[in-house]
Amino acid sequence: MIVEQVWTGNAFRNFNYLIACPDTGEAMAIDPLDHEKCLAAARRHGWQITQVLNTHEHFDHIGGNQAVIAATGARLLAHANARDSIPGMDRGLQAGDIIKIGKTVELEALDTPGHTMSHVCLLSHTEVPALFCGDTLFNAGAGNCHNGGHPEELYDTFATQLAQLPEHTRIYPGHDYLSNNLEFTLDREPDNEHARQLLQEVKDQDPNSALVSTLALEKEINTFFRLHSPTVIARLREVFPDLPEKPDPRTVFLKLRELRNDW
Repeated sequence: MIVEQVWTGNAFRNFNYLIACPDTGEAMAIDPLDHEKCLAAARRHGWQITQVLNTHEHFDHIGGNQAVIAATGARLLAHANARDSIPGMDRGLQAGDIIKIGKTVELEALDTPGHTMSHVCLLSHTEVPALFCGDTLFNAGAGNCHNGGHPEELYDTFATQLAQLPEHTRIYPGHDYLSNNLEFTLDREPDNEHARQLLQEVKDQDPNSALVSTLALEKEINTFFRLHSPTVIARLREVFPDLPEKPDPRTVFLKLRELRNDW
């Protein structure tokens, strides 16, 4: 499996992706908003885009669909419940569905509600797993729930699915928010030295060559995985004094998401 991360350079800081089979040159484009860059990358590598996949229905993820499909004849895949919000879908995905690319690449669809209620992440069936997580999981952060999502569902997705993946799973998010998210981590957990060091390393990084994190790293520097941290809990209780001394992880997650909304 070959992964090409395409930095759009737009105001939304989107990442688009091409996933290719090295044997056949067939490729899938994930959320190809910047259709020109995605098509150019495919031409540069000699790949043929045969499928387009949307992680969810927001315009900054589906806006390039028609241009890519017009240029390639690709089929369009997305969550089965997104048919009314993503025009021209050819295949609706449910949890556990397998997407094949060429002869060698298999991706498993995960039903991951929270950012929206019709969101999928993709998990590669490779020796080193890769998670293409759209706007559910960001480097050092979590998706918002403003436009069709729900924070309770997002917590369940994190707790019952994402946190259970192999520690060495590589994380490919839909946007580059790493520096800002690390600053939020440090606001909530100022003694997180790993996050502090990483912020110094990446604050001036070129998004065209962005850090690719792992789930193990996220559990060290991503506040939304650090729900048992005494510092995180203590600082939450400063803002929400009615919290018990030992709040449950769901409550911690929801309060963090609430703070992040206005941070």
